[in-house]
Amino acid sequence: MQPLEGVKVIDFSQYLSGPYCTMQLADQGADVIKIERPQGGDDSRAMAPIVEGESYPSAMPNRNKRSVTIDLKNQRGRELIHAMVAQADIVVESFRPGVMERLELDYAALKAHNPDLIYCSVTGYGQTGPNSHRAGFDIIAQGMAGFLRMTGPEGGEPAKFGVAVTDLTAGLTAANAILAAYIHRLRGGGGQYIDVSLLDAGLALTVWEAGAWFGAGLEPTPQGSRHRYNAPYQAFKTSDGYVTIGANNQRLWERLCHEVLEDDALVARQEYSTPLARAEHSAGLADELQETLITRPTEYWVSRLDAAGVPGGPVLSYGEALQQEQVKARDMVVDIDHPKIGRMSALGPPAKMSQTPQTVRRPAPMLGEHTREVLSEFGLSRDDIEKLETDGAIA
Repeated sequence: MQPLEGVKVIDFSQYLSGPYCTMQLADQGADVIKIERPQGGDDSRAMAPIVEGESYPSAMPNRNKRSVTIDLKNQRGRELIHAMVAQADIVVESFRPGVMERLELDYAALKAHNPDLIYCSVTGYGQTGPNSHRAGFDIIAQGMAGFLRMTGPEGGEPAKFGVAVTDLTAGLTAANAILAAYIHRLRGGGGQYIDVSLLDAGLALTVWEAGAWFGAGLEPTPQGSRHRYNAPYQAFKTSDGYVTIGANNQRLWERLCHEVLEDDALVARQEYSTPLARAEHSAGLADELQETLITRPTEYWVSRLDAAGVPGGPVLSYGEALQQEQVKARDMVVDIDHPKIGRMSALGPPAKMSQTPQTVRRPAPMLGEHTREVLSEFGLSRDDIEKLETDGAIA
């Protein structure tokens, strides 16, 4: 049995932040019913590459879910949602503030049908504040959280994270809050409304940067791979690639010098004698270390770092990362069968739970694949469903 088995989630979200949240719940056993518009569904379904008519990227955060197509602008469609929510536990939506209220599907409206409902909204800026009305995507939130000004090479142009970091963090934040709210409900506290934004979730990641800013007014600027407050803690070029080194405390620094680089003189240098001194002279230290590290291949340095107990590793491409034996041993790449795409690979759940393991039970659904199945489970007869189709409420 999985921890969320029997929990029913109505999911109105699309693209990445909301679907990533509900994927976390689905991986833990929740029955996530993805509500999509009949024409086109989730906008991410149009993302390339398209394989056998289905978006491969869109399939990644929508596994373990069922798809139901309902026209939310149709009065019968909205009434159908009201009936479904009455039997559900959780609602997740990612529309701009005000949209769900106009559709009569906001928290106040749905709470009337289910007083214990947990309702989570994921938006760009949240439900309050002067920017709450604005549309927000990951790149916008990264810019407004300061990320574009602290990422990339020193002196370079603004650069984004390699992944949609605020989308994903907002999804994780929402899932964590939903689980906390569910525990609260189990203890008799009832349902509640959860307001999560990409901007807030992104800023919540800046714990070291906040400490430097609030403590000393230090602005986090781009440093390439170099850490702003620890050294050496970065990637270095080798004769055939790059190696990362994390020797950011005194014990590891001394091991790096004595056992890896075999340069005892570095330890005695006054400007590198303490962690604070090394951080203050990090640019010069990086240049000196680079002169040595460029002389040997990556694997040579990785083996020496491992032998000395100093954290380090190769800098891999994404394809190389997925093919690592460590990744395979942890089941981080799994194969599933999709009715149209066929045999397909996906990422496995990252948390390894001994008693209630997360599983990839089903591939992402095709648009509206489970409409009849789900509605029949909610008590609708075949005639009821056909009438809703005729009225244009569902497809």
